[in-house]
Amino acid sequence: MVYFPMGEKNYFQPLTKEDKITVVLYRTGIFLSALILSLAAFIVFKSLPGGGDFPFIISGLSLNILLLILYFSVGLSVFFIHLYIGKFHRILKKIYYLAAACLCVLFFIGNGNPVMPLFRVPPYGALLLLPLALCLGFVTAKEAFCFRLIEGYMLAVLLPSYVFFYSVGALKGESAAYSFIFVAAMLVFFTFRKIFMPVHFDIGDKSAYQP
Repeated sequence: MVYFPMGEKNYFQPLTKEDKITVVLYRTGIFLSALILSLAAFIVFKSLPGGGDFPFIISGLSLNILLLILYFSVGLSVFFIHLYIGKFHRILKKIYYLAAACLCVLFFIGNGNPVMPLFRVPPYGALLLLPLALCLGFVTAKEAFCFRLIEGYMLAVLLPSYVFFYSVGALKGESAAYSFIFVAAMLVFFTFRKIFMPVHFDIGDKSAYQP
């Protein structure tokens, strides 16, 4: 029988400097992902009728930068996540490599502007965000499993589902906008429930880790 003490809140071993750094990097990835999606949600909200004027200039370059930071932040969480089963981590990293390859495709079909394919009609290019959404959904599901952050399970379903339904045109106009704002708000709620947990929660029992 294999024991996986997921979500243990007790100290098992003293934390090393590496333990602390990896946890900080992992949670930084979650925080940045929530920050980028919340900024994107704010931009979407301001673009709605009655949303008012933008307090700053939104350019294609700034949107591209936000997208690249999102990929970077999800990558932080993917590579520094603490999982007892090494096979799961290897699978997660492979999905992220696929996400990176999809980003290259977005650059190609957008002629160096990876955000543009996401707003074409129909926005089939958004399907290329699906691996990235799966990576972030895996992270939230892992936290939900470990620490009963129920919204993490919801995000694991909503993130890829939103990308899929938006890309095939099932979500349009205000329905797409408000759905995105809801997902972003849920990720912010999840993030603030996660990042203030004691550092040792993410490490657990290092003797139970499998290669």
